[in-house]
Amino acid sequence: MRRLITAVSAAAFIASVVVPSIASASPMYSKGKGNISNGKAIFENGKGAVPACSSCHGADGNGDDNMGTPRIAGQFAVFLEKQLEDFATDKRKDTTMFVMNDNAKGLSSQDRKDVSTYLESISPWASKGKMAFGGSNLKELAANGTTVGATSKGKSLVEWGEGSPGDARTLTACRSCHGYNGRGAPPIYPRIGGQRYVYLVNQLKKWRDGTRANDPMGQMQAIAKKMTDEDINNAAAYLTNASDFSPGNFYTPYTDY
Repeated sequence: MRRLITAVSAAAFIASVVVPSIASASPMYSKGKGNISNGKAIFENGKGAVPACSSCHGADGNGDDNMGTPRIAGQFAVFLEKQLEDFATDKRKDTTMFVMNDNAKGLSSQDRKDVSTYLESISPWASKGKMAFGGSNLKELAANGTTVGATSKGKSLVEWGEGSPGDARTLTACRSCHGYNGRGAPPIYPRIGGQRYVYLVNQLKKWRDGTRANDPMGQMQAIAKKMTDEDINNAAAYLTNASDFSPGNFYTPYTDY
């Protein structure tokens, strides 16, 4: 009995030390270093000939399926800044709204850093274990004629992939680079969990046909070329409403409450 009491007391002591340290831990990645106030001003009002980012991405930065624009709120600043730099230097072509190349060129390098930092500062969490905003309403999209994939099949692709080593059809799990439920792995891999369904589908198809090719080491192109339309729809269906939080764990590697 004495051993049991000692063991329980030790466990309680460890919990009292470890749990608060997890809750107060800083996000385990380098945050953006831009000016949040200037970034917010550009996002909401634009600058010079560059229109407000919110005019296409929404007042909350959550994107729009009807326009095909992505959710950019809560995305890692380092990734957003790279995309803006790629648009500015034409390494990436905007074939969705056909405005991002000119818009990025109309901003200074510092402006691009500032906008990225502001967007990163918009927390994707409302509270512990709850998302402040999710992805797309799949039922609504399907009702309006959009082909929607199966979330159950998508989960299998995202979390475990498909095929065997050496098989030409092998698909690497999205999780292997983008982390659990696509919650991201900065500085290279962005959040794709919670992203807009239409945007996810369109980008995977662009990786597949080569109209987008600004991925590190051609990784996304190589994977997307093995994906069928059904694979793409299924993966996007699961990812769009995937939670950052694993079962029973109200914290993520990026939590900063």
